[in-house]
Amino acid sequence: MEKDNKGITEKKENLSDWYTEVIQKAELADYSPIKGFMVIRPNAYILWEKIQNYFNKVLSKKQIKNAYFPLLIPDSFFKKEAEHAEGFAPELAYIKNTEEALAIRPTSETIIYDSYSKWIRSYKDLPLKLNQWCNVLRWEVKQTKPFLRTREFLWQEGHCVFKNEINAIKNMEEIAKEYKKMIESLLAIPVIIGKKSKLEKFPGAETTMTIEALMPDGKALQCGTSHNLGQGFAKAFKIKFKDEDEKEKYPFQTSWGFSTRLIGALIMTHGDNKGIILPPSIAENKIAIIPIIFKKSKEPIKKAREIKKKLSKFNPIMDERTEYSPGYKFHEYELKGIPLRIEIGPKDLENNQITIVRRDNNKKEIIPEKLLLKKIPEILKDIQKSLFENAKKFLNENITEAFSIKELKEKLKQGKIVKVYMVDDKKIENILKQETGATSRIIKEAPSGKCIISKKQTKTIAYISKSY
Repeated sequence: MEKDNKGITEKKENLSDWYTEVIQKAELADYSPIKGFMVIRPNAYILWEKIQNYFNKVLSKKQIKNAYFPLLIPDSFFKKEAEHAEGFAPELAYIKNTEEALAIRPTSETIIYDSYSKWIRSYKDLPLKLNQWCNVLRWEVKQTKPFLRTREFLWQEGHCVFKNEINAIKNMEEIAKEYKKMIESLLAIPVIIGKKSKLEKFPGAETTMTIEALMPDGKALQCGTSHNLGQGFAKAFKIKFKDEDEKEKYPFQTSWGFSTRLIGALIMTHGDNKGIILPPSIAENKIAIIPIIFKKSKEPIKKAREIKKKLSKFNPIMDERTEYSPGYKFHEYELKGIPLRIEIGPKDLENNQITIVRRDNNKKEIIPEKLLLKKIPEILKDIQKSLFENAKKFLNENITEAFSIKELKEKLKQGKIVKVYMVDDKKIENILKQETGATSRIIKEAPSGKCIISKKQTKTIAYISKSY
């Protein structure tokens, strides 16, 4: 595989190799000695903390509190809800040197709802709205890839209980919209939002809403899901409350979550042949300041320190290392995705100017030093906007439609998300899946059309794509 002069595989030529190389070279993650696991390095973990900080504010506004529940779950808990048990059975990992086999948490509905059955007694105890940040384990049999698909990953999972289904549905929809807002505003990744089909919905849920992004190789990536669980889990775990009419009733529940998969989406969506590109909104260090030393003059360093102090709210990196050339430093911060680079050399000092280089488009701009505090926020805002708009253009240009299986297959080969009429039935979608190797990402209501498989009239349009 031909490589560019920075030693990274061309992104367009081989996205998979590019991705794994960039992750390691930018010090985002490393491989674990155990297959399917990864080490999350500080450069990536800080991104996860930024996501956590953003979403914790959302939780607080919605009066959803953080808690923590056990990692190990009795096997009997999974068997209480048949569809849920069947859905997760292939991915469960067990500890079996105990009286009862204990599953390592793949998701926490069962262990949390055991507690809810003890805590909820009256309508006064509702709504109960909790979230936890934790790790989960799913014994993937598919090929793993850091952040996108690993056996262990970090996530948040919210679990809410309501008196009636109206409030449960409202919660499901509100959280899905909050996910979309966060992913688009913080990560600059455009997404589509909608309901999952009967085949693809969460095991045990009445309805699942999903947030889907399109990666550069034409595969969809699920970035978060939100579920209306109905009363199924409440009945399975005997969660009941005495209502105002003194009658005992089952509540309605929701669960929802996103994971460190978002970091993979961020890397893949915005990176280029120089490395990753961080949207300013999520970058811990928004600027790298590099003094260009000439004839051992210390003036560029002195000026760089002044600039760093002026721009402290952007948490700039100040690189005074003398053992590395400016070119080496430029490459390092490009690789790590720092949104802006400031260069300060003899000519800049002489003319009271600052040289600024954008990471997103590599454009260089020279601005008077006195305008620095005004221009930096404007440029960062434009970088954020441009990253989103470019990704949005890519998404829009790659959503198309098909009216036959042949046409669908051709467009899937081109890396498209393809809209087709499809009866929302598990058997129908399984046929489509076998025929194309793709799945529905979301389904939407539409004027009546002919199902691509059964040829029956339906008002359901499915967005079909290959996926991670």
